[in-house]
Amino acid sequence: MRAFRTTTLLTASLLALAAAAPAFAADATPADNNEQNTSLGEVVITAQKRAQDPVEVPIAVTAYSGKFLEAIGVKAFDELSAFTPGFLVQNQSNNNSGFVMRGITSDSGSATDETRVSIYQDGVPISRSRGSYVELFDMERVEVAKGPQSTLFGRGALIGAVNLVQNKANPASFDWAAKAEGGTGGYLVGEAMVNFAFENGSALRIAARTRQNDGYVKDAAGGDAYNSTDTQAVRLAYHLEPGKLKLDVIGNYQVDDTSGTSFKSHTFNPTNPLTGAVLGNTDVASAATLSAGAGFEGGKPLGLDRKVYGLTALAEYEISDSLTLSSITATRAFHSNEVFDPDGTSLPILTFAEDAQGRQQSQELRLRYDAGGRFSGFVGANYFHETGSWRIPGQFDERLVLALLAGNTPLGISRPNPQPLAVLTNPTYLATVLQLGFGIPASIAPGIVSNLKPVHREEFANYGENTAYDVYADGTFKLTDKFEVTAGIRYTSEDRWAAYRSTVQNGRSILGILLAAPTPTNLFLAAQPNAVNNAALPIVGLIAQPTTNNGDTFSKSIDDSGLTWRLVGRYAASENLSLYASYARGRRPDVISASAPATALGEARFNVVASETVDSYEAGAKGKLLDGRLYLSGSVFRYDYDNFATSFRQGAQVVTLNAGKAKAYGFEGEARLQAGEFWTLFGTYAYNHARLESGLRAGNHFRLSPDQTFSVGAAFSREALGGKLTFTPTYTWRSKMFFDDDNDRSDLQSAGLFPDTQVDEFQNAYGLLNVRLGFGAVDDRWKVEAFVENLADEKYLKDAGNTGDSFGIPTFIAGKPRFMGVGVTFRR
Repeated sequence: MRAFRTTTLLTASLLALAAAAPAFAADATPADNNEQNTSLGEVVITAQKRAQDPVEVPIAVTAYSGKFLEAIGVKAFDELSAFTPGFLVQNQSNNNSGFVMRGITSDSGSATDETRVSIYQDGVPISRSRGSYVELFDMERVEVAKGPQSTLFGRGALIGAVNLVQNKANPASFDWAAKAEGGTGGYLVGEAMVNFAFENGSALRIAARTRQNDGYVKDAAGGDAYNSTDTQAVRLAYHLEPGKLKLDVIGNYQVDDTSGTSFKSHTFNPTNPLTGAVLGNTDVASAATLSAGAGFEGGKPLGLDRKVYGLTALAEYEISDSLTLSSITATRAFHSNEVFDPDGTSLPILTFAEDAQGRQQSQELRLRYDAGGRFSGFVGANYFHETGSWRIPGQFDERLVLALLAGNTPLGISRPNPQPLAVLTNPTYLATVLQLGFGIPASIAPGIVSNLKPVHREEFANYGENTAYDVYADGTFKLTDKFEVTAGIRYTSEDRWAAYRSTVQNGRSILGILLAAPTPTNLFLAAQPNAVNNAALPIVGLIAQPTTNNGDTFSKSIDDSGLTWRLVGRYAASENLSLYASYARGRRPDVISASAPATALGEARFNVVASETVDSYEAGAKGKLLDGRLYLSGSVFRYDYDNFATSFRQGAQVVTLNAGKAKAYGFEGEARLQAGEFWTLFGTYAYNHARLESGLRAGNHFRLSPDQTFSVGAAFSREALGGKLTFTPTYTWRSKMFFDDDNDRSDLQSAGLFPDTQVDEFQNAYGLLNVRLGFGAVDDRWKVEAFVENLADEKYLKDAGNTGDSFGIPTFIAGKPRFMGVGVTFRR
């Protein structure tokens, strides 16, 4: 009944727009559209592979011009998503980001997983999460298309796509711009662009950005603060136009070098590991004490080192007035290495790293037909090849892990203030833990303790290779002057290969023997001198069991193919009002999920997760009113998922498994109004009821999926004091959301060696207020601006749970606090 009432209410919203059709027809003035579109921040949309007015596009797509993003201060994906209904971007670091579209998350770093949300940069898929978080600078526009979009954007667009369109070299004129910003917390931004136009119709454009800020979670021990930013990006674009051929070549390069992510413990206060002195509390935004284990990864500090490269060639040849052939050729690579402290304490209990690499090449050819008649459409073919690896080294102090295993008991690490290292590594204390906590006889407990390693290292890695071929077609037929039907289909064939290996790197884990193979003989041998090198003991890992011969690589190959499609009907009630309804099928290919052997020195385990499919039903309306000064759009949708894939933890490893069926329904709306001569008002709202429907997690919310979000803002601009005064306040809000599909339920987290029964891994509703105030030249040749972000200094979480959750000590990452700054911009 509740779902019925909700659907009825949402449908009524669309009917209200439809009822307003006469008003839309009467008040619109097509001749003024170009001028008003600029003031409203509207852009031409190319999601359907042709330039269209937003009203004409029969899909839910939010588009912003680069100029509009600059006006509201958007520089990164997470900031963009706050103003985009149905879209959320979580950014732990530039290496570890999650893209969420209508509740569906794409964030796995595994080389064998498949994306569900496609990120496109000038027509090239860049969706691998460790390489997809790129700087948004010198942009022409950004389009965010919701719903299954594989016909338009490729096989990875199960539930949506983000299309980044960068400014190309412009042969029309010489141009340049420069910007500098500075603020609290060491915030610095520098941007520059220069466009050279040559006499032969060619052009060269160079754009660059550097962005830095100190971390905003202090290190209680006096080191570098956590969550810093240090990013440099540069782009070169060349344009050539010989005859009917247009050619753009674009090269992108970005490097990130940041301090560690603030995985803050709610279990333990920050302390001095040597003295036990308390240095802070568990408040997520307060100071932390984190550290990498001694000698880990050759002594690398906490933080990220990432490089992303890309080279793209866009060609378009006009065969005739009605036929155009397009080509997109691209190569891309990334390499990221991030060291992090997942236990959230100053104690060297656990240290992990992610070393991810990826390379891809792609070639797409598309033939478009548009003679201005009743039919238009395109056909195309695509080749995509990708190789990648994901290596996870880990380092553990077996003595401290043993103390952690004792849990919240008098034998365990004291809470909330851990004992000093000298206490926790004392042989007498550890022998007592073994005797009372694990029933180890007093006669051999001291011997086992003497063999526990202060540094135990393990590593697991997976590898992936995928070759995909696509053919697709999409066409629109105007049955009447007002009604048109669009149909599209894509066939994909893939050859997928996955491999896995795991190894213990500096000898067997004595604690692992206690946990995995505690036979009387093994315990007796583990108590003997130099037990780590005793060949009679099994080579056992602590977290991931080694594959055969302590590191053999095992592989599995599969073939996969499938169809996706869309069918859309659009009714143009007037020139400025459009109603549409669609049905689409989205598909995520079969996934090879790889994990460690069940027992030491066994074969890697491979599980083929069946293709995830979604049936999408959507209806919407878009229109312009008040002489084009008001733009409205709204859509209702419903998704039915089969073979819904989600993440489950197996120790420190995360594997993809089939969670069964899931469902989502909701509403999204946008409004932009030119309110008089000086004000532009804009707002968005999204309601998304996304739930799992089967298995142990039935009834749970999708992770990173608030039921409701909205954003509102205003842009004031008026000539005054011999120049132009601007004022731009914005407010964004999200309702409660969970950070994992298990919704932190105690019954789902109480099993295993490290139970977690505390329900605290969620974010309650919160909002962020930003304000920008500027003054500059009337012709925008220069501008000085002051800004404040998170004006109310709202405390919120970016993430909760994380790797520490597998050890019963979840960690939490604080969102950005208030910061303020000033900037100056010059342009030709």
